[in-house]
Amino acid sequence: MKLSDQKRLDILQAAEQLFYQQGLEQTSMDQVAQLANVSKRTVYNHFDTKDALFQAILDRMREQLGSTAAVQFDANQAIQPQLLHIAQQEAQLLISDTFLRTARVAFLHMLKQPELAKRFSGSKVGCMSFLETFLQQAVKANALKIDDIELAAKQFVMQLKSFLFYPRLYGFDEPDARQQQHIIEETVSMFLARYQVTA
Repeated sequence: MKLSDQKRLDILQAAEQLFYQQGLEQTSMDQVAQLANVSKRTVYNHFDTKDALFQAILDRMREQLGSTAAVQFDANQAIQPQLLHIAQQEAQLLISDTFLRTARVAFLHMLKQPELAKRFSGSKVGCMSFLETFLQQAVKANALKIDDIELAAKQFVMQLKSFLFYPRLYGFDEPDARQQQHIIEETVSMFLARYQVTA
């Protein structure tokens, strides 16, 4: 890695830590430079403004979150275990420190910048990167009957987020492993009760 690339990475890591610990507004470029062990001029050579630095951090975090393996619908298998697998995979993402860190860094700033919120919410991470395609394939195979694929995909993910992610984000009681598994199973059961094709 080139020295300039390493310094850029050091700046991003320092800024991410500071934004997470004390928020964007309370963090100065001087503090970022000090923690990254670079000059303030070096910080500005890479990032013209603090907002530009913040955008770069969000992009980096989204890249870290975007590694969920896509699940292809298998017409030779029952739909329920396939959805359970997707839900398990999504749950692991939602309770991960990386996902929580990303949300905490971004949340307050997005409230002040609607355009940033639109950009961030438009990024499909986790199972949302493939779930609509999976559901379309399941509908085509007559395993599910869904009129609004986009809505159904969001229902599936938001059910998991409501019970697994938001309690962690807001510091509420967090479900233990047994409760987490129950939430996953009930999410899939509710989804199938609404959309599964019955004989």
